[in-house]
Amino acid sequence: MSLSSFMTKDVITLDIDDNLSKAKQIFEQHNIHHILIKNGIELAGIITDRDLYKHLSPNVGTKKETPKDTVLLSKKIHLIMSREIVTANENTSLNEAVLLFHDHHISCLPIVDKNFHPIGIISWRDILKIIAIQYRMKLAKQNKNSDIQIL
Repeated sequence: MSLSSFMTKDVITLDIDDNLSKAKQIFEQHNIHHILIKNGIELAGIITDRDLYKHLSPNVGTKKETPKDTVLLSKKIHLIMSREIVTANENTSLNEAVLLFHDHHISCLPIVDKNFHPIGIISWRDILKIIAIQYRMKLAKQNKNSDIQIL
């Protein structure tokens, strides 16, 4: 089974020159954990919600917010994004993807085409969901077969 069957195809991206406030808004609006960062049309990096909140004050958006906290939101994404990206293509198998997650200690895998344009994304949560569904199907099949009585 290839990743094309499982990847999220509606990829949310930002440009390297967008600011952290835009990333914060997207994380909150879409309830996601990863945003792919492009430099024009090519994939240039990735930012996680954890990366973002490491660089923001906990006072942002509260009564205690200071002008310094607000300035942090205008910081450019390229200053904090991860540039060392592990990617796959849509023909990568699910098993190969699991090895990439394990070997590289990553939380998501951007799927790119031959021109390094992002066309999808799959996260460790997606992988876990796939494995859980497959396991439940296996259990259901075993239970169905154990209900058959031979006379």
